[in-house]
Amino acid sequence: MTQMQARIMTPNNKKKGLSAVFRYIFVNRYFYALMMPGLIYLIIFRYYPMYGILMAFKDFSFAKGIIASPWNDFANFKQLFQSTVFFDVLRNSVVLSVLRIVWGFPIPIILALLINEIRAMPYKRTTQTLMYLPHFISWVALMGIIHAFLTMEDGIVNMLIFRLTGTKINFLGSPQWFRSLVIITSLWKEAGWGTIVYLASLSAINPEYYEAATVDGANRFQKLRHITVPGIADTIMILFILRVGSVMSNGFEQTFLLQNNLNLDVAEVFETYTYRIGIVGGRYSFSAAVGLFQNVVGAILVFTTNQMARAMGRASFY
Repeated sequence: MTQMQARIMTPNNKKKGLSAVFRYIFVNRYFYALMMPGLIYLIIFRYYPMYGILMAFKDFSFAKGIIASPWNDFANFKQLFQSTVFFDVLRNSVVLSVLRIVWGFPIPIILALLINEIRAMPYKRTTQTLMYLPHFISWVALMGIIHAFLTMEDGIVNMLIFRLTGTKINFLGSPQWFRSLVIITSLWKEAGWGTIVYLASLSAINPEYYEAATVDGANRFQKLRHITVPGIADTIMILFILRVGSVMSNGFEQTFLLQNNLNLDVAEVFETYTYRIGIVGGRYSFSAAVGLFQNVVGAILVFTTNQMARAMGRASFY
C-alpha cells in the first residue's frame, strides 16, 4: 500500500468525508425535503413490491406466501412460450403499440409546434386549454361517449351512415375497426396533454436565435426548421427512448373497455391477458411470468434505443 493510499484510508479522512457529506445534505436540506415524498413513493410502490417477481418462478400459494412457496423450475415460462395464445397476444400487443408510436408520437410534437406559432396569447391559451381537457375525462366516461356515437342500434354515426347508404357498420364489434378506434380515441384524449413537455422545451429556446434569424431574412418556416425543431430534438429523443421501452404495454382500461367477444382475436393484449389469467383465472404465478417477460423486453428495448441514440450523437440517458 502506498503512502497516498494509507493517508486516504485513515479514520480521520473518513470522518472528514462523512462530515462533508452531512454538511452538504444540511446545506441543501430543503431540496432533500422536497425530494422525500417522491422517494418514499418510489420505495413503497415501486421498489418494495419488486420482490413479487419471485412469484414468476414459483407455484404461488396464498397459504404459504411468496417466500415459502415452492420453486417450479421455470414451469411458468415453459408454459408461456409453448402456448399458442401467447404468440397471438404478443402479435396484438406489438402491432397495436407500433401503431400508437407511428401515429401517437409525432402528433403531440406537431401540435406543440403549431401552438408555439400562435401569436395571439388569448387564443393560444384557449387552444391549449381545450386540447388538455380530454385528458381529465376517464376512460369509462369516454367509452360511454363512444358507445353513444358508434352503437349499431341508435349511435349517432351509424344513424347518419344509414341515412346516406342504407347500411350500418358494427364499429364496436368488428375486428378490423378495433385498432383504429384505439388509436383515434388515444389521440383525442392524450395528444393535447402530450404537448406540455414539448411546449416547455420550446419556451427554453433563446429568443435571440429568432431575432438573429429575422435579421438574416429567414421566414417562419426556416426558423421552424433550423431553430425550433433542433431546439427540441434532445427532448424528442429522450421521450422516444421512453416510448420504445413501453412497446409491450398498451394500457389496461382503454383496451379492456373496447374489448368484446367479437373483436377479441385482435384486442387481447398483455394487460388484459394477465387480468384474465391472473385475477379471473387465479393463476397468479403465470400472470407474474407474463408481466416479467413484458418488463424484460421493455428494458432491453430502452437500453438498445439508448445506445443507438448515443451512437448517432443524440441525447441519451447515460
